[in-house]
Amino acid sequence: MEELRWIDKREMNRPILVVALKGLFDAAEAATAGVDLLIAKHDASLVAEIEPESFFNFQEERPFVRLGENGREIEWPSNKMWGAPCPSGNHDLLLLSGIEPHLRWKTFSESLTEVARLMDVEMVITIGAMAGMAPHTRPLGVVGSASNSLIADRLGLGKPSYEGPTGLVGVLHDHLDKEGIPIISLRVSVPHYVPGPPNPEATRSLLSRLELVTGVETFHAELNKAADDWRERIHIAVTNDPEMSSYVEELEKRVDESQIMPSGDDLAAELEAFLRDKRAE
Repeated sequence: MEELRWIDKREMNRPILVVALKGLFDAAEAATAGVDLLIAKHDASLVAEIEPESFFNFQEERPFVRLGENGREIEWPSNKMWGAPCPSGNHDLLLLSGIEPHLRWKTFSESLTEVARLMDVEMVITIGAMAGMAPHTRPLGVVGSASNSLIADRLGLGKPSYEGPTGLVGVLHDHLDKEGIPIISLRVSVPHYVPGPPNPEATRSLLSRLELVTGVETFHAELNKAADDWRERIHIAVTNDPEMSSYVEELEKRVDESQIMPSGDDLAAELEAFLRDKRAE
């Protein structure tokens, strides 16, 4: 079976592929919600999709039956790539908001690599969210990292130090590194005591950092009201629970002492310099 199906393979302006997958790396579905917003706001159109048959256990990720104009229709788990023209930035975006596959991760990574090669993608950015010790009363910090030492040093990113079970994102990073395709990770820390979706504050933080990195408009300010409302609801629930309120105060002290805040560095300028050097090579 041909896993990758092209819908509209077309010319794009120095595209960056942004990947978000529901699963281990998407607490509160903050990352996929961000890519869904980019797809909608940039009026993206379908470029390609990865057929689900080879990658999912349908007893775990069941398809849906819907009643359409032509009767019953099956909606399968979807991993589709959307092309978003971004005339105000230096790059167009290829956007994948999907579901982490259960099976054949190496083959799935090879399919994404084929897309990156054939669409002349300059960089791949995975965005994700992990439950952590972040209090809801503080900005939710975003950490950037790259396993390739050259990329990490050039862009001022951290280097992964985690050892243990991984997901598709970890496999994808390893595969693209070995293929020589630049890839970085942006991940936001979500309060572990509020793990459920939606979390517009976490989504806003991710999109804000993605805009800093790429220079492409991400419309994160449109989430300001939803993020404020989310924080207010959590604050009311916490203050009505003395034990939880005390716990959050301890988290605030830890964050304030360590000054964990999203970085406001010149990542976009460094990224452009790095990609220019990469093209020259």
